[in-house]
Amino acid sequence: MAFLQINYYSNVLGMDRVMNVILPELSEHNPQWTNTVLQDIPVLYLLHGMSGDQAVWQRRTNIERLVRQTPIAVIMPSTDLAWYTNTQYGMHYFDALFEELPQKVAELLPQISTKREKNFVAGLSMGGYGAFKMAFSGQKFSYAASLSGALLGDPNFPERDTWQNSAYWQGIFGNLDKLMGSENDVLTLATKQADSQQQLPQLYAWIGEQDFLYDNNEQAIAHFKTLGYDVTFETDPGEHEWYYWDKKIERVLEWLPIDYQPEKRLS
Repeated sequence: MAFLQINYYSNVLGMDRVMNVILPELSEHNPQWTNTVLQDIPVLYLLHGMSGDQAVWQRRTNIERLVRQTPIAVIMPSTDLAWYTNTQYGMHYFDALFEELPQKVAELLPQISTKREKNFVAGLSMGGYGAFKMAFSGQKFSYAASLSGALLGDPNFPERDTWQNSAYWQGIFGNLDKLMGSENDVLTLATKQADSQQQLPQLYAWIGEQDFLYDNNEQAIAHFKTLGYDVTFETDPGEHEWYYWDKKIERVLEWLPIDYQPEKRLS
């Protein structure tokens, strides 16, 4: 696998951005691969949480090692602290990631598939929210996974005010009293998509039983199921920590419709 750090200019945001990319390549480690295998490659867009950036998944997990034997690309962008949202202060982060980034990937890395059935999105915490938001906002992604996601549009979701102050949240979402039912409420987006008769994405969600977002996830997943989404929902003892996300990202890879090849382990 090759690792690329791609610096590019975002016309949407009006500034330079960075995406980290794990990209399959022909090598002695994968003699079974051919040039044909490395065309139309499936891709996983992997989104960070509130304290992260485009590098955090590689710094805190084994993602690069886990996909070493599997022909899949992994795109890791950054939304800063903008919650994968077109903010009230005029920075259109959602458009930059949902619309512009896939176009940039197609331009720079043409071996990566543009087909919906081969495009997937996943994330943790804020990134879990972002992954479902992107999956519910159109027909770009066929599978979406959330690990410990902040999934409800409820402005009073647990411990919000310990993360940032009210001025921050209003700068992202505007009037918090109007968040539920808005374009930034994933429950509303899921409902609109289900009502539109569009193809629905397959969903996966994991949450630790001791995570402060546990009730938040149970309510959201129940709502998605009533709308007709195919949801795989799993829980285990766990908190809002990287130890669990490192383990569960492999579960996401197993769940995706790819030829995932786990590494050999003797114990």
